[in-house]
Amino acid sequence: MLTQICTILTMLVEAASPYNEFFARGMAYIGAGIAVFTGVGAAIGEGNVAAHAVEAIGRQPEASGKITLTMLIGQAVSETTGLYGLIIAIMLCMK
Repeated sequence: MLTQICTILTMLVEAASPYNEFFARGMAYIGAGIAVFTGVGAAIGEGNVAAHAVEAIGRQPEASGKITLTMLIGQAVSETTGLYGLIIAIMLCMK
């Protein structure tokens, strides 16, 4: 069974060998496009954090300092995912 799997994998690698350079470059661009979509998740997260912070300040204006600080920390953490996706996309495009 293991020998058959190895044989099939070897055949697949040999079949893809004429397409290695262009296939790898195309897959890198597709991966970069997918990595950029992490910015969408970061934007949704930041919008959600800001909306709830504004709602909390509306309910308790005297706690606005603590709420703002917590909001900024939450948005910074949320933004890192978008930045990581952007860095990975740039690295994949430069490959």
